[in-house]
Amino acid sequence: MFSLQTIFGQGKQFYALLDQAADAAHDSTKALHAMLREPARIHSLDAFKLARQREREASDKISQALVDSFITPIEREDIEALGSALYRIPKQVERFADRYALAQHRLEGIDFAPRAAMLEQAAGVVVEMVKELPHLRLERMKALNDRLRVLEAEADRLILELYRDIYSGRLEASEMFLLKEFFEILEKAIDRCREAGVVAYEIALKNS
Repeated sequence: MFSLQTIFGQGKQFYALLDQAADAAHDSTKALHAMLREPARIHSLDAFKLARQREREASDKISQALVDSFITPIEREDIEALGSALYRIPKQVERFADRYALAQHRLEGIDFAPRAAMLEQAAGVVVEMVKELPHLRLERMKALNDRLRVLEAEADRLILELYRDIYSGRLEASEMFLLKEFFEILEKAIDRCREAGVVAYEIALKNS
């Protein structure tokens, strides 16, 4: 028979790995916000690659731990779903950063920083939600989920303003296509945060 200490010990392992994945995702959004606050500078992409590497390592460890562990603190499918959702955040952020570094000279006058700030805040809320999972305090998780929904709505509003620039008639077709691509990548990054938050909240609902 397995003791409670065994169960809680397995739980700490998975929660720690999910925390690492959430922190790596948040760090990628911090790096993007820093990049977009100073568009005139030439920025290194090392921070994004490091965040992706850390996320990948955490994801691999979660997968291996699921194979090795007979007991998990929450359902295996939920651990996999949350790990996968967290993995997609820095992947999307790095995609934006890579393209921005290449096209920076063609994006003068476009201020992405306020939207990147919203993305960073959203990823920060996801970190809080993941860290809250071991405690399963539903009221706290609901408050964080509501906060994430507000951030998503505000980010959508800001991105809509950017789309107004696209369709203003002042831009060439090639410029419209380029900006639309960047807006969509940034929008998806925020959606990835929301998706991770939804998974975390549903886990809390199921286990509270």
